[in-house]
Amino acid sequence: MKTQLGNAFLILVSALALSACQTSVSQNQATQNINAPVAKVILDSDGDGVPDDIDQCPNTKMESNVVVDDRGCHFIMGPDMSLKIEYRAFFDKDSSELLPKYQDELNNVGKRMQEHKTATIRIEGHSSKSEVDSADLNKSNPLAQARADNVKNYLMSKFNISPKRITVVEYGATRPTAPSDSEEGDMFNRRVYALATEPDK
Repeated sequence: MKTQLGNAFLILVSALALSACQTSVSQNQATQNINAPVAKVILDSDGDGVPDDIDQCPNTKMESNVVVDDRGCHFIMGPDMSLKIEYRAFFDKDSSELLPKYQDELNNVGKRMQEHKTATIRIEGHSSKSEVDSADLNKSNPLAQARADNVKNYLMSKFNISPKRITVVEYGATRPTAPSDSEEGDMFNRRVYALATEPDK
């Protein structure tokens, strides 16, 4: 009888010890999960298309026909300007395809240029550093060029804007607007920035 009680006691103690080990392992696993790396988020609190960490005018709200430069500040419309409208589009990595969500605003630009017959537009194509060989940063960049050209071709084909009214330039990855140490930063840098203007007659 004593032997049976002793065996039962031993089994009970062993079961408790095993349970404690499993709990310890589970807690260690939970701790490891908590320490997983977290992706850096780039905020654009005022919604003007310029990340907070480089936005020099942090309270600028994007509104229809309001022009904001790459610093996040409004352009001041001088008395000699009858039109000044900006356009931004962002692209998937290694792609120059103009996504549908950026076409509505470009339609607005095209319509305004039809109304203002002497307005011209400058289109800048940009890429992220992750899309360019670091040794080729200062060489011409076909991807950035293709992004700008696609915006130009859209305006020409859909709104019959003369190519004489459109200037296209590519900067490759030489003019980032966000840090290039994360996917979010690269997303902001894969862009086209355009500005349409018309001086007063």
